Amino acid sequence: MSARTTAARWPALGTTAELRVGDPPALDAAVSVVERELARFDAACSRFRDDSELSRVNARAGRPVDVSPLLLDALELALRGARLTEGALDPTIGVPLEQAGYDRDWRLIAEAGGGQQADSAAATDGTGPRLLARRRGGWEQVELDHSRRRVRIPAGTKLDLGATAKALAADRAAASVHSRLGCGVLVALGGDIATAGPPPPGGWIVHVTDDHRDGPHAPGQRLAITSGGLATSSTTSRRWRRDGRSMHHIIDPSTGRPAQTRWRTVSVAAADCTDANIASTGALLRDRQSQFWLCSLGLPARLVTIEGRVVKVGAWPAHGERLAELEGAVR
Repeated sequence: MSARTTAARWPALGTTAELRVGDPPALDAAVSVVERELARFDAACSRFRDDSELSRVNARAGRPVDVSPLLLDALELALRGARLTEGALDPTIGVPLEQAGYDRDWRLIAEAGGGQQADSAAATDGTGPRLLARRRGGWEQVELDHSRRRVRIPAGTKLDLGATAKALAADRAAASVHSRLGCGVLVALGGDIATAGPPPPGGWIVHVTDDHRDGPHAPGQRLAITSGGLATSSTTSRRWRRDGRSMHHIIDPSTGRPAQTRWRTVSVAAADCTDANIASTGALLRDRQSQFWLCSLGLPARLVTIEGRVVKVGAWPAHGERLAELEGAVR
């Protein structure tokens, strides 16, 4: 991602947080606002903290658990994503993720040598360790009681909010900075980008690629956004080996295994980062139906096949063009 305005970067939520503001003197205050927001999400939604609210819900699967308004919002969003993708984004995939080896914060997996960048373009062949049997509709059994702020998940399941909570955190953080400080702001959490307030002249310049850690010179596309959100979901950025097999973190709920899909990366723009993320991850999992589905939603998208062929959907711009403002949402 190219920095055209005052910016800050730091590790957060198992990835890299990047903040840009349109008013340089506001940077320090903006960093504090974003850090507070991300700390709230980590305490509520982390699968890797024993003291998080989500871990408490998972530990008490089958029983109702009191939760905070923030976790309730995150759970409602996760279930909305499941409905909109017809179950492709199922938040009850925590057990298959653990069985695949994603049982710790990603930084710990990478530090232990689990991350395998050499495998980044390889498709999972489905012959890895035996995972959960075919399962459908786990998300439909999640019960949210808004009046009492309680949640109950099916016994034997665990929630993972990685597909939606990070995008919600980016949206909330950007909105908080703009509301408190009045400046234009971009917040990026890995491949999830949210904006709020007025953009700089020419828009916020971003670089869309397979893995945000690869930097602005990696193969991809440079473009400008003026509002809304942009999300990139990929099977290449978080890969590891287990029992000699290549694994990734995008789980197909119908098999309980890392998804086998023709796409290695999908980037989508929408009215906010949350909707963009639902669409990008949902498109990865929809495989052959992805282009038609994205067209039906009216969302611009850039899809990259396993072999590296780029497919653009809708109003996704050519190189050097600005991404048009978007007011629609995933429905």
